Formats: sequence, C-alpha cells, structure tokens
Amino acid sequence: GSPGVGKSNLLSRFTKNEFSHDSRTTIGVEFSTRTVQLDNFTIKAQIWDTAGLERYRAITSAYYRGAVGALLVYDVSKHLTYESVERWLKELYEHADPHIVVMLVGNKRDLESLRTVPTEEAKDFAEKRGLMFMETSALDSTNVEAAFSEVLTAIQRKVASREVTRGSISAVTLSSPIGPSGEAQEERRGCCKSS
Repeated sequence: GSPGVGKSNLLSRFTKNEFSHDSRTTIGVEFSTRTVQLDNFTIKAQIWDTAGLERYRAITSAYYRGAVGALLVYDVSKHLTYESVERWLKELYEHADPHIVVMLVGNKRDLESLRTVPTEEAKDFAEKRGLMFMETSALDSTNVEAAFSEVLTAIQRKVASREVTRGSISAVTLSSPIGPSGEAQEERRGCCKSS
C-alpha cells in the first residue's frame, strides 16, 4: 500500500502488540514473525513490511515472489490511498504466485469522522476482484488479529487441500501440533520429494 497507511503499525500490532504514534517511513523492507495456532496447526508467519515509497518499488516487488499471502492496505481517511489500490494489486499479481491469498485492508477505521472511503465501496471492489476484505485500526487493535488470522487460515486451507501444486505455496510447511505418537507431525511438500 501507499506510504502512511499504517502498514508498519499493523505489523507491529500483530507481532508485538505495539503501536507507535511517531513511526518512521519504512526503508526498503522490514521483517517480523509470529507463531499462531489455527485449526490445530502451528503456523509461523514470516511477514514482510514493504515500503510504500515509489523509490523502493524495485526492491519491494522482488519480495512479492515468495509471498503466499498479502494484506493490501489503504487509509480509510485518505481516498488517494484507496485509489492507488488497483495499481498495487496489478503490481502484486505481476510478481507474486498466481494463487496468492490477498486481503484488502482499510486501516485507520478509528478515524471515522475523517472517513473518505465508504466501507461498501471498498467491500464491493474487493468482492469483484475475489479479494478478502476487512477494516482495521492498528491504533486501537480493531480487527488486526482477525485480518491476519483470516489470511493465514486461507493460506493453510489452500496448502492442506493440495489445490496448489506449483509456486511458493506448495513449498509451505504445515505442522500439526499433536500427532498420533504425541509428537509434532510435519508435512513437507517440496519440488523434489519422492513419493
């Protein structure tokens, strides 16, 4: 998403439950992880926070290649950031796995009095393009956990159903917390494993 929409604070809220009022502009790409339990699976999410500034586009687009999920973020109080979503989506699909899970996220919903992007308009945009959709607030934590959890759950289902047979999603490892022997069971699906 565009600069200043709250990408870094969304990530910080999800991974560390922190929010910074004076967060600086992301330079290039930053990285964070969090392990979550979803549907009896342990998922270690590796999340890349990409810079929104134009001068970093060549660097950041390279990180789309290995991505299995994306949160495409705009600011509900700045219509221009919403208007840029189409361009960001095009760039994402040019560089990412074709089966990538994408959620459109309207952040800063705590700024309701300053809203310039109607919820229904964004929801309709997402539906027409087959995207998931949610409005969040990194400031007050609204829907931050839910947004990441829904994307991670959708990724896990795609991997578990084996509907994806190529690209980066097929390289994802699922590990079930408790197997028949009481130990963690892992399923690894790589390109060269013999059956």
